[in-house]
Amino acid sequence: MKVKIYRILKQTKVEGPKTRYCIWFQGCSKHCKGCFAKDTWDFNAGKKYEVEELLKDILNTKGIDGVTFLGGEPFEQSQALEFLCENIKKAGLSVVCFTGNKYEDIKEKHASILSNIDLLIDGEFDESQKDFSRPWVGSKNQNYYFLTDRFNKNILEEYKNKIEINVKKNGVLFINGMGDFDKLQEKLKILKS
Repeated sequence: MKVKIYRILKQTKVEGPKTRYCIWFQGCSKHCKGCFAKDTWDFNAGKKYEVEELLKDILNTKGIDGVTFLGGEPFEQSQALEFLCENIKKAGLSVVCFTGNKYEDIKEKHASILSNIDLLIDGEFDESQKDFSRPWVGSKNQNYYFLTDRFNKNILEEYKNKIEINVKKNGVLFINGMGDFDKLQEKLKILKS
């Protein structure tokens, strides 16, 4: 089975609790206004991975507490998401998943996936409710669901929104995390001149 991926970041500290392996799924039909990840929308873009090979890479990555899935929309590739979540949990790693769907709309259809997710963060990004005061989310309408006892709401006090800037060998910047990217882009323009 293959999965379409936009990007993989093997170690990050800003996409959920502790150090995480982060996978951005490719493809999203929601197209939220103001979305920072528009490059993840196109279902024809991205790179195909064999899920077994991707899982092997995750399990061979040292120093991670778990995996974060975001996108794009992970639930639009539900078979691959289910396989990965189930096997990551079996290996003792934590699973955090972002979705633009509402929990109420997916809890029955995707119960088997949800049973292997520790923390689900739901809701479309809503530009009219932009708010960076809570960790990992960008708008007030987004919700946290602690689906296992691995994490609880206390972590929301321990973490703040942060960003990471990674520079590839070819000089390309990759920015991830959550924060006011408009302000960041303004500052970067100042640095360029």
